Order: sequence, then C-alpha cells, then structure tokens
Amino acid sequence: MTIRAVVWDVDDTLFDYTAADRAGMRGHLAAEGLLDGYASVGQALDRWRELTDRQWARFAAGEVDWAGGRRDRVRDFLGQPLSDTEAEDWFVRYLGHYETAWALFPDVLPVLDLLAGSHRHAVLSNSSLRVQDRKLRVLGVRERFETVLCAAELGVSKPAAEAFHAACDALRLPPHQVAYVGDHPEIDGRGAAEAGLLSVWIDRRGVHTGAGTGVGTAADRPADPQPDRLRRIASLAELPAVLRPDTRFGAPSTFG
Repeated sequence: MTIRAVVWDVDDTLFDYTAADRAGMRGHLAAEGLLDGYASVGQALDRWRELTDRQWARFAAGEVDWAGGRRDRVRDFLGQPLSDTEAEDWFVRYLGHYETAWALFPDVLPVLDLLAGSHRHAVLSNSSLRVQDRKLRVLGVRERFETVLCAAELGVSKPAAEAFHAACDALRLPPHQVAYVGDHPEIDGRGAAEAGLLSVWIDRRGVHTGAGTGVGTAADRPADPQPDRLRRIASLAELPAVLRPDTRFGAPSTFG
C-alpha cells in the first residue's frame, strides 16, 4: 500500500482549538462582565461547545445558513433575543479574544517539514472555507496544502464518504493512496476508513486509552469495519511510521 497524499483535519489536529477556545472564552467573558454567571470558565465553555454542535447540526441539515447559526448560538448562549447586528457584534468581540490564542500544536511543523518531499497535502474540514483558509494563513501554513475543502462549500460533511472522496478527487488520487489525519474517532477515524482511506486517528489526550499511548481495549476503541485501514497515534511524530511502515521509522501503532 503506497500512500501518496495526506488530507488533514484542522481543529484539534493541526490547530490547538481546545486551548484557544478556552482562552478566548475566558478573556471574552471577563471583558463582557459575564464570568460571574458561571461556576467556571469550563462550564461556560461546555455550554458554548454544546451550542456549537447544535447549530452545526442545523446547518448540516440545511435548516440555517452559516452566519445565521452563528448568531443563534450567541442568542442561546446569552438567553437574550438579540438583533442580528447585536448577535454578530458579540461574536466578533469573542473572535478577537479567541484569535489571540491561536497556535499550532508543536508537532505540526516538524512533521510537515519531514513529509514535504514525499507526500502531497490537503485539508478537509467540517467548517467553512472562509474560516479555515484564514486560520491556516494566520498560522502560516496555508501554502503547505494544495487545496482546502470545507463542508459549508461542499454541501456534505464528515463522516459521509462523499466528503472524503471529494478530497481524493481534488488530489486526483484513489482513496487507497490517501491518508486522513483527524482527532475524532468516529467522524474522522471511522469515516475515513469506511470511505477507503488510510485513517489515522490522533488521540493526543489519550482519552480512549488512559495513558495516551498504546492501543486500548476493545471497549475503548470505535468499531473497526476495516482493520487494515485504521491507525491510532498519540503524536504526529508517529505519523511517518504509519505512512512508510517499511522504512527506518518502525512499525505503526494500530487500533487492534
């Protein structure tokens, strides 16, 4: 099996979304005088994430456009019937705090450098091109990727096979020659494997294994429809061994 290209998820794969979101929410709630309304920043962030997921589901179902879902998220979070302008202004103020905390994970640039001469690269994200293209440019890595595909423009989102196949089509490669790297075991891990790609699930926090290394038990890991198409890593430093298992990098870690 020869892997010629890597397609990447962005948030919590390349970009430390969780840390930026937490820092941004803390700064924004403090600036808005809203910190006392929550027991902790974590509680506020959990509510924000819940509403983010809810509005994404509405967007994916065609019930609301991208901007409308964003404004509704703010209204639900605050519990106030804000006008479109008021909701948008609140979100823009939040973005200011969130974007100051943007950062790549420290293992991203070393692995992109290492793979630059051997593999092509692209992005597939369940977001919008306007959001992710700008994010990658601000982080200084947009030129590393031949193309950036996002669900908002594709009209289909992960884990649907059509989303992964759109990325393969953009690269003009069959799925079995493409790897997908993402942080979600179902949306990214299972979705990419079922679409016929080599699926590399990056489990940075070891949430399914306890220690962040090893492969976990059968109860820990998602059902595997194609064992030879699924891999699990705890750091991107392990990725070259997964893509080139017959080289000096050694044997890859797997789900099973």
